[in-house]
Amino acid sequence: MNQSSQNFTTDLRIAFVQARWHADIIEQAGKGFAAEISRSTNGTGRIDVFDLPGAFEIPLQARMLAKTGRYDAIAGCAFVVDGGIYRHEFVAQTVLDALMQAQMETDTPMLSIVLTPHHFHESEKHQTFFMEHFKVKGAEAAEACMQVLETRERIRAAA
Repeated sequence: MNQSSQNFTTDLRIAFVQARWHADIIEQAGKGFAAEISRSTNGTGRIDVFDLPGAFEIPLQARMLAKTGRYDAIAGCAFVVDGGIYRHEFVAQTVLDALMQAQMETDTPMLSIVLTPHHFHESEKHQTFFMEHFKVKGAEAAEACMQVLETRERIRAAA
């Protein structure tokens, strides 16, 4: 990294907005995200965690956080499962669309770890699988976050 990127990562502040449904699984994404941000910033990146009841509440909170100007990026995390009423796909798509809209309105990068499995059952096997899966997805979102922010920093430096 060049000098401006080093300064950038030193001052990095990210909001991690998470739904509390299936909190044990969601928390794994937060751990994966935090570990990767820490690695990428040599431990200087700051992550503020915000808990919400469910996925549907994430976009409004993310937009409100972006409007404060305190955050370089915002990650939203939820596990939207089919509860038997077939609205999980609608909820997940609505959250993603609203995060994209909030991102465009605020010029603050928004990352999604809002995932909808094809099948999920409250069995130990599924719990274990999705806990590991979310940890990986959290790390991948953090990698994407750093790439987006580093590109943004290069654009600002070139202006």
